[in-house]
Amino acid sequence: MSKKPRLSFWQIWNMSFGFLGIQFGFALQNANVSRIFQTLGAEVNELAILWIAAPVTGLIVQPIIGHYSDKTWTRMGRRRPYFLAGAIMASMALFIMPNSPALWVAAGMLWIMDASINVAMEPFRAFVGDMLPNDQRTLGFSMQSFFIGSGAVVASALPYILTNWFNVPNTADPGQIPMSVKLAFYIGAAVFFLSVMVTILTTKEYSPEQLEEFEKQQKNYETIKQDVYDKPVETSHFTKTGSVFGILGVAILAVTYFAGLEKELYILGALLTAFAVLMYFSIFLKQRNGEKGMLVEVFSDLLRMPTTMKQLAVVQFFTWLGLFAMWIYTTSGVTSHILLTTDTSSEIYNKGADWVGVLFGIYSGVAALVAFTLPVLAKLTSRKITHAICLLLGAAGLISIYFFKSITPLWIPMIGIGIAWASILSLPYAILTGSLPAHKMGIYMGIFNFFIVIPQILAATILGFLVKDVFGERPIFALMLGGVSFVIAAISVIFVKDTAAAEDL
Repeated sequence: MSKKPRLSFWQIWNMSFGFLGIQFGFALQNANVSRIFQTLGAEVNELAILWIAAPVTGLIVQPIIGHYSDKTWTRMGRRRPYFLAGAIMASMALFIMPNSPALWVAAGMLWIMDASINVAMEPFRAFVGDMLPNDQRTLGFSMQSFFIGSGAVVASALPYILTNWFNVPNTADPGQIPMSVKLAFYIGAAVFFLSVMVTILTTKEYSPEQLEEFEKQQKNYETIKQDVYDKPVETSHFTKTGSVFGILGVAILAVTYFAGLEKELYILGALLTAFAVLMYFSIFLKQRNGEKGMLVEVFSDLLRMPTTMKQLAVVQFFTWLGLFAMWIYTTSGVTSHILLTTDTSSEIYNKGADWVGVLFGIYSGVAALVAFTLPVLAKLTSRKITHAICLLLGAAGLISIYFFKSITPLWIPMIGIGIAWASILSLPYAILTGSLPAHKMGIYMGIFNFFIVIPQILAATILGFLVKDVFGERPIFALMLGGVSFVIAAISVIFVKDTAAAEDL
């Protein structure tokens, strides 16, 4: 078998089903963690910095998991051992998170929970590249979008459903997490584990020898091997990149100190400086052992990214900056701007927070409904044009929230956000996989995640400063900033080179 076979609809369904559980946990985290933080005493301007655990974890974990999953082969396969390990750890974290007795414990649990979700999620992206031929990858990622949307619909609205359908209390004593939130997380733990097990038990992976044979059939295989994988990276590229990040990191630290800026900016400067130190350390390792070892390989692959991946990096940066602003500040933005309350123990605040969960469920439901229309629209126009239009609809949704006077009709902007979310979860990945060598799919998917988590780190370090000192503690403006970021992403995607558009559609 020299050509990767096409899979049936139900085979693609089964191999993607685990994303239902992954997104169930992710959606519970997105919709409720800020609420948990505020309940445990966090101020609104502290939310962004508390959330920094999530992107930092992704920045570290995903490239490592991608690197090792490319090289793993066990009786369970290549990616499936990571699905199982991530599912077990994430399920445990989901159970513990709502029982956090103090703010610092909740922040630590967010770190553990996000790391566990990343362990399971990163190999799922590479899984599509492993299992599907080029002409089915857009469908494969759209299937993932469907399960992501479906899982998030229920998970986001679960506290609201438990309260309004089953009379589970959604308020508690000050400093205590409501029972509706606790039960939602317990249910999420079970759904996460069982959904991932469906994929593990129903999908058999190709062997390393089969994948190598499939890769040889790629039309641009030899070019990819020479330009992306085999060609050594000159030490001067390591030096230049490390120097740029080091200078920028030290400059941010110095300006923050001497100008007396918010302490969150120290984290941004420290992360950039740490990246430079690791880059220089990899030079030392490279000189001793060549391009061997996880650290040198990750940085080498980072420096020889395909052109398409570099262009998509810009799109992802501005897209996820907007998403992270939405996830952090929708609850506080809606409750303070529309409901005019910041009292986390009040009934009106908790009703507003529950409704935000419903709104997140609505945009996820819209994403699930439109997921399978994206391949059709992309074929009629192009993947780039389709993605740009979807991002602009999302931008309109985020910006328009400012102009609503009641929370009930906020489902309207969620339609645009949901369309954008469906596209964000599928089209960039479909474009990307056509430019990647199959035997490096995991590591490049992990590196691609850099351009998701870097804007999240930036958001976590500057949004608190902006909300407090620039926006006058009005988090609604952070949502509008997210909309502007979507617009920039939509413009950027037009300039991306879709190298395998004809094959992948």
